[in-house]
Amino acid sequence: MFKIAVAGTGYVGLVAGVCFAEVGHQVTCVDIDENKVTLMKSGVSPIYESGLEELMQKNFKAGNINYTTDYKAAYREADAIFIGVGTPEQPDGSANLSYIATVARQIAESVEKDCLVVVKSTVPVGTNDKVEQFIQDFLVNDVKVEVASNPEFLAQGSAVHDTLYAERIIIGTESKWAEEKLMKIYEPFHLPIVSVNRRSAEMIKYASNDFLALKISYMNDIANLCELVGADIEDVARGMSFDERIGSKFLNAGIGYGGSCFPKDTKALEYIARQHKYELKTIKAAIDVNKEQKIKLYKKASKRLITFSGLKVAVLGLTFKPGTDDLREAASLDNIPLLLDQGADIYAFDPVGSDNFAKRYPEGNSGKGTITYVSNIEHALDGANVCFIFTEWGEVKAITPETYKTLMKTPLVFDGRNIYKVDEMQEAGVEYHSIGRKSTIRTGLKEPKHVEL
Repeated sequence: MFKIAVAGTGYVGLVAGVCFAEVGHQVTCVDIDENKVTLMKSGVSPIYESGLEELMQKNFKAGNINYTTDYKAAYREADAIFIGVGTPEQPDGSANLSYIATVARQIAESVEKDCLVVVKSTVPVGTNDKVEQFIQDFLVNDVKVEVASNPEFLAQGSAVHDTLYAERIIIGTESKWAEEKLMKIYEPFHLPIVSVNRRSAEMIKYASNDFLALKISYMNDIANLCELVGADIEDVARGMSFDERIGSKFLNAGIGYGGSCFPKDTKALEYIARQHKYELKTIKAAIDVNKEQKIKLYKKASKRLITFSGLKVAVLGLTFKPGTDDLREAASLDNIPLLLDQGADIYAFDPVGSDNFAKRYPEGNSGKGTITYVSNIEHALDGANVCFIFTEWGEVKAITPETYKTLMKTPLVFDGRNIYKVDEMQEAGVEYHSIGRKSTIRTGLKEPKHVEL
Protein backbone atom coordinates (compact mmCIF):
# COMPACT_ATOMS: atom_id res chain seq x y z
CA MET A 1 0.00 0.00 0.00
CA PHE A 2 1.09 3.58 -0.63
CA LYS A 3 1.57 6.68 1.44
CA ILE A 4 -0.70 9.24 -0.22
CA ALA A 5 -1.17 12.95 0.39
CA VAL A 6 -4.26 14.77 -0.94
CA ALA A 7 -4.22 18.53 -1.44
CA GLY A 8 -7.67 20.05 -0.93
CA THR A 9 -10.66 18.72 0.97
CA GLY A 10 -13.60 19.72 -1.19
CA TYR A 11 -15.78 17.25 -3.09
CA VAL A 12 -12.90 15.96 -5.19
CA GLY A 13 -10.07 15.86 -2.65
CA LEU A 14 -11.92 14.69 0.45
CA VAL A 15 -13.89 11.96 -1.30
CA ALA A 16 -10.74 10.72 -3.07
CA GLY A 17 -8.75 10.71 0.16
CA VAL A 18 -11.39 8.83 2.13
CA CYS A 19 -11.83 6.25 -0.63
CA PHE A 20 -8.06 5.70 -0.88
CA ALA A 21 -8.04 5.08 2.87
CA GLU A 22 -11.00 2.73 2.54
CA VAL A 23 -9.02 0.42 0.21
CA GLY A 24 -6.02 0.40 2.55
CA HIS A 25 -3.70 3.25 1.59
CA GLN A 26 -2.18 5.54 4.23
CA VAL A 27 -3.71 8.95 3.52
CA THR A 28 -3.07 12.49 4.73
CA CYS A 29 -5.52 15.18 3.59
CA VAL A 30 -4.17 18.73 3.51
CA ASP A 31 -6.18 21.92 3.87
CA ILE A 32 -5.25 25.50 4.77
CA ASP A 33 -8.26 25.95 7.08
CA GLU A 34 -7.39 24.88 10.66
CA ASN A 35 -11.06 24.92 11.73
CA LYS A 36 -11.96 22.65 8.85
CA VAL A 37 -9.15 20.25 9.76
CA THR A 38 -10.33 20.14 13.37
CA LEU A 39 -13.86 19.44 12.18
CA MET A 40 -12.73 16.57 9.96
CA LYS A 41 -10.62 15.05 12.74
CA SER A 42 -13.76 14.94 14.86
CA GLY A 43 -15.46 12.90 12.15
CA VAL A 44 -17.63 15.68 10.75
CA SER A 45 -17.66 16.24 7.00
CA PRO A 46 -17.50 19.87 5.81
CA ILE A 47 -19.64 18.90 2.81
CA TYR A 48 -23.01 17.16 2.63
CA GLU A 49 -22.40 13.85 0.90
CA SER A 50 -24.13 10.53 1.48
CA GLY A 51 -21.98 7.93 3.27
CA LEU A 52 -18.92 10.16 3.56
CA GLU A 53 -18.94 10.83 7.30
CA GLU A 54 -19.28 7.14 8.12
CA LEU A 55 -16.15 6.31 6.09
CA MET A 56 -14.30 9.30 7.55
CA GLN A 57 -14.96 8.10 11.08
CA LYS A 58 -14.21 4.45 10.28
CA ASN A 59 -10.85 5.14 8.62
CA PHE A 60 -9.72 7.82 11.07
CA LYS A 61 -10.34 5.38 13.91
CA ALA A 62 -8.41 2.69 12.01
CA GLY A 63 -5.50 5.09 11.48
CA ASN A 64 -5.75 5.01 7.68
CA ILE A 65 -6.47 8.73 7.28
CA ASN A 66 -5.42 11.97 8.94
CA TYR A 67 -6.02 15.67 8.31
CA THR A 68 -3.52 18.50 8.62
CA THR A 69 -2.57 22.04 7.62
CA ASP A 70 1.14 21.06 7.66
CA TYR A 71 1.66 20.47 3.95
CA LYS A 72 5.44 20.13 4.30
CA ALA A 73 5.09 17.12 6.61
CA ALA A 74 2.38 15.62 4.41
CA TYR A 75 4.31 15.97 1.14
CA ARG A 76 7.81 15.20 2.44
CA GLU A 77 7.62 11.40 2.38
CA ALA A 78 4.57 10.84 0.17
CA ASP A 79 4.72 8.23 -2.58
CA ALA A 80 2.00 10.10 -4.45
CA ILE A 81 0.36 13.49 -4.02
CA PHE A 82 -3.12 13.99 -5.45
CA ILE A 83 -4.20 17.56 -6.20
CA GLY A 84 -7.93 18.12 -5.73
CA VAL A 85 -8.18 21.89 -5.28
CA GLY A 86 -10.71 24.10 -7.02
CA THR A 87 -10.35 25.55 -10.50
CA PRO A 88 -13.16 28.13 -10.39
CA GLU A 89 -14.55 29.82 -13.44
CA GLN A 90 -13.21 33.28 -14.30
CA PRO A 91 -15.33 36.02 -15.91
CA ASP A 92 -14.12 35.10 -19.41
CA GLY A 93 -14.97 31.42 -18.92
CA SER A 94 -11.40 30.26 -18.38
CA ALA A 95 -10.33 28.20 -15.37
CA ASN A 96 -8.54 29.86 -12.46
CA LEU A 97 -5.37 27.79 -11.92
CA SER A 98 -3.93 29.81 -9.04
CA TYR A 99 -4.72 27.14 -6.44
CA ILE A 100 -3.06 24.48 -8.61
CA ALA A 101 0.03 26.67 -8.91
CA THR A 102 0.20 27.25 -5.15
CA VAL A 103 0.08 23.52 -4.38
CA ALA A 104 2.60 22.73 -7.14
CA ARG A 105 5.14 25.11 -5.64
CA GLN A 106 4.53 23.76 -2.12
CA ILE A 107 5.17 20.26 -3.44
CA ALA A 108 8.37 21.34 -5.20
CA GLU A 109 9.72 22.88 -2.02
CA SER A 110 8.71 19.97 0.25
CA VAL A 111 9.24 16.55 -1.38
CA GLU A 112 12.32 14.60 -0.26
CA LYS A 113 11.81 11.34 -2.20
CA ASP A 114 10.74 10.26 -5.67
CA CYS A 115 7.09 11.17 -6.00
CA LEU A 116 4.19 10.99 -8.44
CA VAL A 117 2.00 14.11 -8.50
CA VAL A 118 -1.52 13.38 -9.73
CA VAL A 119 -3.88 16.16 -10.79
CA LYS A 120 -7.53 15.21 -10.15
CA SER A 121 -8.82 18.76 -10.53
CA THR A 122 -10.48 19.60 -13.84
CA VAL A 123 -7.92 21.61 -15.80
CA PRO A 124 -7.52 22.87 -19.38
CA VAL A 125 -5.75 20.61 -21.83
CA GLY A 126 -1.98 21.04 -21.43
CA THR A 127 -2.12 22.16 -17.79
CA ASN A 128 -0.39 19.04 -16.48
CA ASP A 129 2.57 19.74 -18.75
CA LYS A 130 2.85 23.18 -17.18
CA VAL A 131 2.45 21.79 -13.65
CA GLU A 132 5.33 19.38 -14.20
CA GLN A 133 7.56 22.13 -15.56
CA PHE A 134 6.53 24.46 -12.70
CA ILE A 135 7.49 21.82 -10.12
CA GLN A 136 10.84 21.27 -11.86
CA ASP A 137 11.49 25.02 -11.82
CA PHE A 138 11.08 25.21 -8.03
CA LEU A 139 12.28 21.74 -7.03
CA VAL A 140 14.57 21.98 -3.99
CA ASN A 141 15.84 18.40 -3.57
CA ASP A 142 17.40 16.06 -6.13
CA VAL A 143 14.41 13.74 -6.47
CA LYS A 144 12.28 12.41 -9.31
CA VAL A 145 8.88 14.04 -9.67
CA GLU A 146 6.46 13.32 -12.50
CA VAL A 147 2.91 14.56 -13.06
CA ALA A 148 -0.06 12.44 -14.11
CA SER A 149 -3.65 13.31 -14.96
CA ASN A 150 -6.46 11.44 -13.20
CA PRO A 151 -9.76 13.32 -13.71
CA GLU A 152 -12.70 12.52 -11.45
CA PHE A 153 -16.12 11.44 -12.67
CA LEU A 154 -18.23 11.70 -9.55
CA ALA A 155 -21.68 13.14 -9.12
CA GLN A 156 -22.56 15.13 -6.02
CA GLY A 157 -24.91 13.13 -3.86
CA SER A 158 -23.36 9.83 -4.95
CA ALA A 159 -19.66 10.76 -4.91
CA VAL A 160 -18.49 7.97 -2.60
CA HIS A 161 -20.28 5.29 -4.61
CA ASP A 162 -19.08 6.83 -7.89
CA THR A 163 -15.47 6.63 -6.67
CA LEU A 164 -15.50 3.14 -5.17
CA TYR A 165 -17.57 1.64 -7.97
CA ALA A 166 -16.59 3.79 -10.95
CA GLU A 167 -17.41 2.64 -14.47
CA ARG A 168 -13.79 3.34 -15.38
CA ILE A 169 -10.70 5.12 -14.11
CA ILE A 170 -8.91 7.44 -16.52
CA ILE A 171 -5.18 7.93 -16.09
CA GLY A 172 -2.94 10.09 -18.25
CA THR A 173 0.83 9.62 -18.02
CA GLU A 174 3.97 10.30 -20.03
CA SER A 175 6.18 7.48 -18.75
CA LYS A 176 5.97 3.79 -17.91
CA TRP A 177 7.09 4.57 -14.35
CA ALA A 178 4.19 6.96 -13.77
CA GLU A 179 1.67 4.66 -15.46
CA GLU A 180 2.68 1.59 -13.44
CA LYS A 181 2.71 3.48 -10.15
CA LEU A 182 -0.74 4.97 -10.68
CA MET A 183 -2.14 1.63 -11.79
CA LYS A 184 -0.79 0.01 -8.62
CA ILE A 185 -2.42 2.73 -6.50
CA TYR A 186 -5.77 1.92 -8.10
CA GLU A 187 -5.29 -1.86 -8.11
CA PRO A 188 -7.25 -2.39 -4.83
CA PHE A 189 -10.34 -0.81 -6.41
CA HIS A 190 -10.59 -3.65 -8.97
CA LEU A 191 -11.98 -1.32 -11.62
CA PRO A 192 -11.35 -0.94 -15.37
CA ILE A 193 -8.48 1.47 -16.07
CA VAL A 194 -8.12 3.43 -19.31
CA SER A 195 -4.52 4.58 -19.74
CA VAL A 196 -3.82 7.41 -22.20
CA ASN A 197 -1.43 10.34 -22.44
CA ARG A 198 -1.91 13.39 -20.20
CA ARG A 199 -3.56 15.66 -22.74
CA SER A 200 -6.03 12.99 -23.80
CA ALA A 201 -6.98 12.40 -20.15
CA GLU A 202 -7.59 16.12 -19.67
CA MET A 203 -9.75 16.22 -22.78
CA ILE A 204 -11.72 13.09 -21.80
CA LYS A 205 -12.95 14.92 -18.70
CA TYR A 206 -14.18 17.97 -20.61
CA ALA A 207 -15.56 15.93 -23.52
CA SER A 208 -17.53 13.66 -21.17
CA ASN A 209 -19.08 16.41 -19.06
CA ASP A 210 -19.85 18.62 -22.02
CA PHE A 211 -21.50 15.77 -23.92
CA LEU A 212 -23.88 15.21 -21.00
CA ALA A 213 -24.55 18.94 -20.75
CA LEU A 214 -25.28 18.99 -24.47
CA LYS A 215 -27.64 16.03 -24.10
CA ILE A 216 -29.56 17.81 -21.32
CA SER A 217 -29.81 21.04 -23.29
CA TYR A 218 -30.93 19.16 -26.40
CA MET A 219 -33.78 17.52 -24.50
CA ASN A 220 -34.79 20.85 -22.97
CA ASP A 221 -34.80 22.42 -26.43
CA ILE A 222 -36.99 19.60 -27.75
CA ALA A 223 -39.24 19.96 -24.69
CA ASN A 224 -39.81 23.62 -25.48
CA LEU A 225 -40.79 22.69 -29.03
CA CYS A 226 -43.06 19.93 -27.71
CA GLU A 227 -45.09 22.52 -25.84
CA LEU A 228 -45.59 24.51 -29.03
CA VAL A 229 -46.61 21.59 -31.26
CA GLY A 230 -48.64 19.61 -28.71
CA ALA A 231 -46.26 16.70 -28.15
CA ASP A 232 -45.29 15.29 -24.73
CA ILE A 233 -41.56 15.29 -23.95
CA GLU A 234 -41.86 12.30 -21.62
CA ASP A 235 -43.41 10.21 -24.38
CA VAL A 236 -40.71 11.44 -26.76
CA ALA A 237 -37.93 10.58 -24.29
CA ARG A 238 -39.41 7.15 -23.63
CA GLY A 239 -39.50 6.41 -27.34
CA MET A 240 -35.91 7.60 -27.76
CA SER A 241 -34.62 5.58 -24.79
CA PHE A 242 -35.10 2.23 -26.53
CA ASP A 243 -32.46 3.18 -29.09
CA GLU A 244 -29.18 1.78 -27.74
CA ARG A 245 -27.27 4.46 -29.62
CA ILE A 246 -29.02 7.11 -27.50
CA GLY A 247 -29.57 5.33 -24.17
CA SER A 248 -32.01 6.19 -21.41
CA LYS A 249 -29.95 8.51 -19.20
CA PHE A 250 -29.99 12.31 -19.24
CA LEU A 251 -33.21 12.46 -21.25
CA ASN A 252 -35.30 14.16 -18.57
CA ALA A 253 -36.42 17.67 -19.47
CA GLY A 254 -36.39 20.39 -16.85
CA ILE A 255 -35.07 23.82 -16.00
CA GLY A 256 -31.48 23.19 -16.93
CA TYR A 257 -28.30 21.84 -15.40
CA GLY A 258 -26.37 23.37 -12.52
CA GLY A 259 -23.69 22.40 -10.03
CA SER A 260 -19.93 22.73 -9.99
CA CYS A 261 -19.13 20.82 -13.20
CA PHE A 262 -21.37 21.21 -16.25
CA PRO A 263 -21.69 25.03 -16.27
CA LYS A 264 -18.00 25.57 -15.57
CA ASP A 265 -16.71 22.87 -17.90
CA THR A 266 -18.82 23.89 -20.89
CA LYS A 267 -17.59 27.47 -20.59
CA ALA A 268 -14.00 26.34 -20.08
CA LEU A 269 -13.96 24.12 -23.17
CA GLU A 270 -15.60 26.83 -25.24
CA TYR A 271 -12.90 29.23 -23.99
CA ILE A 272 -10.14 26.75 -24.91
CA ALA A 273 -11.59 26.48 -28.42
CA ARG A 274 -11.66 30.27 -28.79
CA GLN A 275 -8.03 30.46 -27.71
CA HIS A 276 -7.23 28.15 -30.61
CA LYS A 277 -9.43 30.19 -32.95
CA TYR A 278 -11.98 27.40 -33.23
CA GLU A 279 -15.72 27.76 -32.68
CA LEU A 280 -17.39 24.94 -30.72
CA LYS A 281 -20.89 25.62 -32.01
CA THR A 282 -22.51 22.69 -30.20
CA ILE A 283 -21.14 23.68 -26.80
CA LYS A 284 -22.07 27.32 -27.32
CA ALA A 285 -25.61 26.17 -28.09
CA ALA A 286 -25.74 24.09 -24.89
CA ILE A 287 -24.63 27.09 -22.83
CA ASP A 288 -27.20 29.39 -24.45
CA VAL A 289 -30.09 26.92 -24.09
CA ASN A 290 -29.27 26.26 -20.45
CA LYS A 291 -29.13 29.95 -19.62
CA GLU A 292 -32.60 30.52 -21.03
CA GLN A 293 -34.04 27.32 -19.58
CA LYS A 294 -33.30 28.26 -15.99
CA ILE A 295 -35.88 31.06 -15.97
CA LYS A 296 -38.48 29.31 -18.13
CA LEU A 297 -40.78 28.75 -15.13
CA TYR A 298 -40.57 32.40 -14.12
CA LYS A 299 -41.49 33.47 -17.65
CA LYS A 300 -44.44 31.06 -17.69
CA ALA A 301 -45.68 32.34 -14.36
CA SER A 302 -45.23 35.97 -15.43
CA LYS A 303 -47.53 35.36 -18.38
CA ARG A 304 -50.12 33.75 -16.11
CA LEU A 305 -50.04 36.39 -13.33
CA ILE A 306 -50.22 40.17 -13.45
CA THR A 307 -47.65 40.55 -10.68
CA PHE A 308 -46.01 38.66 -7.82
CA SER A 309 -46.23 41.66 -5.53
CA GLY A 310 -47.92 40.77 -2.25
CA LEU A 311 -48.34 37.12 -3.23
CA LYS A 312 -47.23 34.24 -1.04
CA VAL A 313 -44.89 32.18 -3.20
CA ALA A 314 -43.92 28.67 -2.11
CA VAL A 315 -40.50 27.53 -3.33
CA LEU A 316 -39.74 23.81 -3.03
CA GLY A 317 -36.04 23.06 -3.45
CA LEU A 318 -33.07 25.41 -3.49
CA THR A 319 -30.07 23.21 -4.35
CA PHE A 320 -29.12 22.42 -7.94
CA LYS A 321 -30.03 18.74 -7.43
CA PRO A 322 -31.21 16.46 -4.61
CA GLY A 323 -28.66 14.78 -2.36
CA THR A 324 -26.42 17.81 -1.92
CA ASP A 325 -26.37 21.19 -0.18
CA ASP A 326 -24.54 22.75 -3.14
CA LEU A 327 -26.14 25.85 -4.64
CA ARG A 328 -23.65 26.48 -7.43
CA GLU A 329 -25.53 27.37 -10.63
CA ALA A 330 -28.83 26.30 -9.03
CA ALA A 331 -31.99 27.46 -10.80
CA SER A 332 -33.21 28.97 -7.53
CA LEU A 333 -30.42 31.54 -7.73
CA ASP A 334 -31.77 32.77 -11.07
CA ASN A 335 -35.46 32.76 -10.17
CA ILE A 336 -35.67 33.91 -6.55
CA PRO A 337 -34.02 37.31 -7.17
CA LEU A 338 -36.56 37.93 -9.95
CA LEU A 339 -39.43 37.01 -7.64
CA LEU A 340 -38.10 39.17 -4.81
CA ASP A 341 -37.64 42.11 -7.15
CA GLN A 342 -41.33 41.77 -8.04
CA GLY A 343 -42.27 41.97 -4.36
CA ALA A 344 -43.05 38.30 -3.71
CA ASP A 345 -43.28 36.94 -0.17
CA ILE A 346 -41.30 33.73 -0.56
CA TYR A 347 -41.57 30.72 1.74
CA ALA A 348 -38.70 28.40 0.83
CA PHE A 349 -38.21 24.75 1.73
CA ASP A 350 -35.09 22.66 1.22
CA PRO A 351 -34.07 19.76 3.51
CA VAL A 352 -30.35 20.69 3.52
CA GLY A 353 -29.79 23.80 1.40
CA SER A 354 -31.59 26.54 3.35
CA ASP A 355 -28.63 27.53 5.53
CA ASN A 356 -26.40 28.02 2.50
CA PHE A 357 -29.07 29.98 0.66
CA ALA A 358 -29.67 32.18 3.72
CA LYS A 359 -26.03 33.27 3.57
CA ARG A 360 -26.83 34.95 0.25
CA TYR A 361 -30.42 35.94 1.02
CA PRO A 362 -30.91 36.34 4.78
CA GLU A 363 -34.39 35.75 6.13
CA GLY A 364 -36.62 38.78 6.14
CA ASN A 365 -36.88 41.70 3.74
CA SER A 366 -34.83 41.36 0.58
CA GLY A 367 -35.37 44.06 -2.00
CA LYS A 368 -39.07 44.62 -2.56
CA GLY A 369 -40.08 41.19 -1.25
CA THR A 370 -39.41 38.95 1.73
CA ILE A 371 -38.01 35.46 2.16
CA THR A 372 -38.78 32.99 4.95
CA TYR A 373 -37.15 29.58 5.33
CA VAL A 374 -39.43 26.80 6.56
CA SER A 375 -38.69 23.30 7.83
CA ASN A 376 -41.63 21.55 6.23
CA ILE A 377 -43.39 21.72 2.88
CA GLU A 378 -46.86 22.14 4.35
CA HIS A 379 -45.82 25.43 5.96
CA ALA A 380 -44.58 26.70 2.60
CA LEU A 381 -47.78 25.70 0.81
CA ASP A 382 -50.28 26.87 3.42
CA GLY A 383 -52.19 29.80 1.94
CA ALA A 384 -49.78 30.15 -1.00
CA ASN A 385 -50.89 31.81 -4.23
CA VAL A 386 -48.35 30.03 -6.38
CA CYS A 387 -45.73 27.28 -5.99
CA PHE A 388 -42.43 26.75 -7.81
CA ILE A 389 -40.60 23.40 -7.74
CA PHE A 390 -36.89 23.79 -8.46
CA THR A 391 -35.40 20.58 -6.98
CA GLU A 392 -36.84 17.05 -7.09
CA TRP A 393 -36.17 16.13 -3.46
CA GLY A 394 -37.84 12.94 -2.21
CA GLU A 395 -39.76 15.04 0.30
CA VAL A 396 -41.26 17.03 -2.57
CA LYS A 397 -42.10 13.94 -4.61
CA ALA A 398 -43.95 12.55 -1.58
CA ILE A 399 -46.44 15.44 -1.55
CA THR A 400 -49.71 14.36 -3.15
CA PRO A 401 -51.55 16.46 -5.74
CA GLU A 402 -54.45 16.76 -3.29
CA THR A 403 -52.16 18.48 -0.77
CA TYR A 404 -51.60 21.41 -3.14
CA LYS A 405 -55.35 21.74 -3.66
CA THR A 406 -56.08 21.57 0.07
CA LEU A 407 -53.37 23.87 1.42
CA MET A 408 -52.85 26.50 -1.26
CA LYS A 409 -55.08 29.54 -1.53
CA THR A 410 -54.73 29.22 -5.30
CA PRO A 411 -53.54 25.76 -6.40
CA LEU A 412 -51.18 27.04 -9.10
CA VAL A 413 -48.00 24.95 -9.47
CA PHE A 414 -45.00 25.49 -11.76
CA ASP A 415 -42.90 22.33 -11.74
CA GLY A 416 -39.39 22.57 -13.19
CA ARG A 417 -38.65 18.87 -12.70
CA ASN A 418 -41.80 17.21 -14.09
CA ILE A 419 -42.44 15.38 -10.82
CA TYR A 420 -46.18 14.86 -11.22
CA LYS A 421 -48.40 13.39 -13.87
CA VAL A 422 -50.42 16.04 -15.65
CA ASP A 423 -53.71 14.15 -15.46
CA GLU A 424 -53.33 13.45 -11.71
CA MET A 425 -52.78 17.13 -10.95
CA GLN A 426 -55.73 17.93 -13.21
CA GLU A 427 -58.00 15.49 -11.39
CA ALA A 428 -56.95 16.95 -8.04
CA GLY A 429 -58.04 20.41 -9.19
CA VAL A 430 -54.51 21.87 -9.51
CA GLU A 431 -53.52 24.21 -12.31
CA TYR A 432 -50.23 22.60 -13.26
CA HIS A 433 -47.45 23.85 -15.53
CA SER A 434 -44.41 21.69 -16.25
CA ILE A 435 -41.71 21.41 -18.93
CA GLY A 436 -42.46 20.02 -22.38
CA ARG A 437 -45.91 18.72 -21.48
CA LYS A 438 -49.42 20.07 -21.95
CA SER A 439 -50.33 22.37 -19.08
CA THR A 440 -53.64 22.23 -17.22
CA ILE A 441 -54.46 25.84 -17.95
CA ARG A 442 -58.04 25.48 -16.79
CA THR A 443 -58.75 22.87 -14.17
CA GLY A 444 -62.27 22.21 -15.43
CA LEU A 445 -60.94 20.38 -18.49
CA LYS A 446 -59.77 16.80 -18.49
CA GLU A 447 -56.43 15.79 -19.95
CA PRO A 448 -56.71 13.09 -22.64
CA LYS A 449 -55.66 9.67 -21.42
CA HIS A 450 -52.63 7.96 -22.92
CA VAL A 451 -53.44 4.50 -24.21
CA GLU A 452 -50.80 1.80 -24.22
CA LEU A 453 -51.01 -0.30 -27.42
